[in-house]
Amino acid sequence: MVGAMPYNVLTVCTGNICRSPAAEALLRSRLDDSVRVASAGTGALVGHPVPDRMAELVSAAGGDVTRFAARQATPAMIQEADLILALTVRHRAWVVDQVPAAVRRTLTLRELGRLVSTIPPGTFDPSALPDDAARLTELVPLALGERRRHAGRPHDDDVVDPYGRSGSAYRASFEQITSGLTPILRALS
Repeated sequence: MVGAMPYNVLTVCTGNICRSPAAEALLRSRLDDSVRVASAGTGALVGHPVPDRMAELVSAAGGDVTRFAARQATPAMIQEADLILALTVRHRAWVVDQVPAAVRRTLTLRELGRLVSTIPPGTFDPSALPDDAARLTELVPLALGERRRHAGRPHDDDVVDPYGRSGSAYRASFEQITSGLTPILRALS
C-alpha cells in the first residue's frame, strides 16, 4: 500500500481549544502514519492554544498540544475527512448542516466508541489489515451497522464542555473523551 491515500479523521467541538484538540492529540499519539488527524471548531477561538488544565491532562496521557492553534471548521475540511468525530450531538448536526453528504461519516466520538463496543467478537480482525487506515476503513461501517442494536434507548453521546470551568470539569471532559476512544483504539490494536 505504498503511496496510498491517508485516512483523514477530523474532530470537531465548539472553540477548538479543549475537547477536539484533546481527542486529536490522543488519536495522533496512538494511530500509525496511515491516518491523519486534525481538529476544528464550529465557533473556533482561532489561533488560541489549549488551556493549561486540558494540556496537562493530554500530556499526562501521552498526547502533545504544545504547538496547537485553534482553527475554524470549513466545508472543505469536512469534505476531505473520511471520518468526522463530533464532541456533541449539536456539533454533529452542525457538520451535517454544512455538508449534508457527510452524514454517513459523522458520529459523535462517544457514539462511535459505544457502537464499536458492541460489534460481535470475531467480526473484525485488525491483524489481517496492513495499517490503521485500512482498519478504520473496515471498522467504521461495522460500527454504523450496530446503530439499530442501540436504537430506541437513551444515550448520552456528548462530551461536557469544560472551558472556563473547574479542574474537575476538565477531568470529567477528558475522561469522557478517553472512555469514548478506548473501545475504538482497542478494536484497532
